[in-house]
Parts: sequence; structure tokens; C-alpha cells
Amino acid sequence: MNSGQSNPTPAMTSSQPLEKPVVVIGPQFLAQYPVDLTIASKLLTLGENNFSVTDVNGTLIFKLKSKLLSIHDRRFLQDAAGKTLATLRQKIATAHRRWEVFRGESTDAKDLLFSAKKSSIIQFKTGLDVFLGSNTSENVPDFKIKGTWKERSCTIYLGESNTIIAQMYRRHTVKTALLDADNFAVTVYPNVDYAFVVALVVVLDEINDDRRGDD
Repeated sequence: MNSGQSNPTPAMTSSQPLEKPVVVIGPQFLAQYPVDLTIASKLLTLGENNFSVTDVNGTLIFKLKSKLLSIHDRRFLQDAAGKTLATLRQKIATAHRRWEVFRGESTDAKDLLFSAKKSSIIQFKTGLDVFLGSNTSENVPDFKIKGTWKERSCTIYLGESNTIIAQMYRRHTVKTALLDADNFAVTVYPNVDYAFVVALVVVLDEINDDRRGDD
């Protein structure tokens, strides 16, 4: 089912949506059914990589582009037609490896959609706290990501609750092993902004990449 070249609608499965929609990037990325996506990386030179996001039919839903040799690590979430929906940027000189995500191509504070940081500086399991741009106090996270680094799998929760909005795990294939590439399967629950979830998974992958180095 496609709603146009620039914004294909992911293929349908079945389930019941959340009563209150979770909208961060845009309401056009809500579905009344679970959305299963595959996020696959394509390695480039200079250690950079891009991602493609497809549904269960192999339809391209999103692209994620890297900006080479920038002061901040920066990624651009684009729709299938190449329109930039959000800009992902690492905030430099922060102990918790914070990433910020802005609307469109902006990096202005007024356009901040959300930020994500490690739940603690030292951790043996994956844990991220996610704060919406409107949550300036950051006393309580709007979303939490919990998972296992070794398994490269995680679950995204609504705030401090046990309400799950999405789940992700890493797919292991011969191709990804040979190329040292990442290939993630993501299930986004009904009535949850699946563009937001894709951005979260990419941020999670970037923060986890830091653990392979000095962090």
C-alpha cells in the first residue's frame, strides 16, 4: 500500500493501536497496525555509512545519509524521495554521549524534536533516556530504551512505564558479517510514529558504536 512516491506507507500486518498516538516527527508516520521495518547500513569510505529503511515488501520507506568530515557527527533522515525530515547531531563534550534530533535540516534549539543520552556513564546493558524538545527540565524521560549490548536488541518504552512502543534486534547474515555492517529488524507498534523510532534506532546504534572505542 503506497500513498505516493515521496512517502510510501509500510505494508500492513495486524494488531490494535495505542489509545493515545505517539507523534514526534509527524502524524503522517502513524499506522493503525504494527509496522515491520529493516534498517540496513551501506558502508562508505572514511568509516562513514548510510542506512536504507525498507518494509516487509522491500519498499524503500526512509534513507539516512551521513555528512562526511563534519565537526559534529551528523545524519539526515530522509523520506524515499530524498526530502530531509530530521537532522541527527551528536552533542560534543558530553559525558553521556548525547544526540540531538531537529526538525528538517535545522539545528536551531527551537526546532529540537528530542534528545537521547545514555542512562548512566558506565553501563553493561544498553540504556538510553529520551527527552522531547518540550521537556526542558528532563526530570523524567519521555521514553526509555533498554536492551542487551551483546545481543544488540532493545525495547523502547513510553516514559517510565512498561508500555512498549517498539522493539528492535540485530539481524545476522553472511553479508553483514563479511562487511561488518549493521542490519536491524524493527517492529513499531500501532499508533506510534515510525519515523521517530527509526531515528531512535540510528541514535542507539551511533551511541553503541562509541562503546567499541574509548567509551
